[in-house]
Amino acid sequence: MKEAAKPAPGRREARKAERRAAIVAVAWRHFLEHGYDRTSMSAIAEEMGGSKGTLWSYFASKEELFTAAIDEVTTAFRASVIEILTPSREPREALTILAERLIDRITLPDAIALQRLIVGEVERFPEIGRIFYDRGPGAGQAVLIDYITAQVRAGNLSADDPREAALMFFNLCAGGYHQHVLWGIADHDDRRAKREAALAVQHFLHCYGAHRPAAG
Repeated sequence: MKEAAKPAPGRREARKAERRAAIVAVAWRHFLEHGYDRTSMSAIAEEMGGSKGTLWSYFASKEELFTAAIDEVTTAFRASVIEILTPSREPREALTILAERLIDRITLPDAIALQRLIVGEVERFPEIGRIFYDRGPGAGQAVLIDYITAQVRAGNLSADDPREAALMFFNLCAGGYHQHVLWGIADHDDRRAKREAALAVQHFLHCYGAHRPAAG
């Protein structure tokens, strides 16, 4: 009897990637619904319909699975930050687009749920704070630091410390309105997010805009 042909490696890898993505999606929901501490690998494996051993073959620990879940939800935004902050885009335009997208993103229900999870559990599980920061705020700040540095060299911004300026920008964006949503005082509101973005850029450029003497 002729032996059945084995699946092509490409198809096998594709199935593994699909399975991995499905695991991450289920894990993400569990983390948001139950928190980091109360999410278990056993519960995720049971929902997936497989064994815990199979799950462990994809992820060696809950921390590794949490990292993959954070990567999944932050990768697209990191890519958009890189696309927005191209050196050829002048500061007011670039920073306005970035502020609008950032404030909108961090006030969405899933983002708020994640931030509350981190705040509530980071004291017991400090690793989740580092994972979140490195792949979220920290990654975005690194891109902005490079952009500000380039704009200072071009004479479009004035900042002695681009890192400090980038942190200031993110703090402005994560201020009033975002804090109100985070603490349940307000709901996500596109129009308010846009107004907050304009205000953040206005304050930032007041501090770091290139103030050249008027000609004449």
